[in-house]
Amino acid sequence: MNLRQICCSMLLFGSTALGISQGPVAKPLGSSTQLIVVTTADWSAVQGRMQRFERARLGDPWTPIGSPIAIVVGKNGIAWGTGIIATDDPVVRSQEDPVKKEGDGKSPAGIFAIGRGFGYASQPPSGWKMPYISLTPSVECVDDAASHFYTRILDRASVSPDWHSSELMSQAGDAYRWGAVIEHNRNAIPHAGSCVFLHIWAGPAIGTSGCTAMPQQQLEPILAWLDPVAKPILVQLPQAQYTKLQRSWQLPSLPNS
Repeated sequence: MNLRQICCSMLLFGSTALGISQGPVAKPLGSSTQLIVVTTADWSAVQGRMQRFERARLGDPWTPIGSPIAIVVGKNGIAWGTGIIATDDPVVRSQEDPVKKEGDGKSPAGIFAIGRGFGYASQPPSGWKMPYISLTPSVECVDDAASHFYTRILDRASVSPDWHSSELMSQAGDAYRWGAVIEHNRNAIPHAGSCVFLHIWAGPAIGTSGCTAMPQQQLEPILAWLDPVAKPILVQLPQAQYTKLQRSWQLPSLPNS
């Protein structure tokens, strides 16, 4: 490689090779062809709306799927979470914005991968494509920040438990009859929040402990639609932050917005 080629390579790739930050935006939706957008009126709102989108190929425009549906988030609203894109940059997050903490009753804001489906049945319904967790009585989600298993969903019988707090998922009643994991805090940052899901709501005005919930008849088609090949993503933001970040994060326009 001659000097000119080396210089060009440094111009093209040098900032990555040297570990220099690319900033908070690097086409965060670039690898996905399925997208769920949740917006709320503000940080403290419990009620919001959800809109699905998909596209045939990477780089294509997003096409809305169906109409927006009503959802609820945390009983104390939402707060910046830990997802697949940094949200601690001042361009993204203002000093007065809330930040997600364990046990705060807030759902995470940001961009998150959608992981495994789950339910009380031993097998997922026919046609589901996501990996599936059957919620037997020994399946727990660990919310003890001091545990080596913090944020993980696992079968207590398969490990040596070191936690003092967890969610017994099989005892959640109708809420977890069906659901999917929102991949918040995948790096298990202590006290940054755990056990965040899409699940069935208790009612249109009843907030969750930090999840995003909706009627069962609305949730089931979403769970059947999700496809790991499409790398589904959840974007969850107050409306003002969605508008602010729409261009830089390349977010789609919302119907009737």
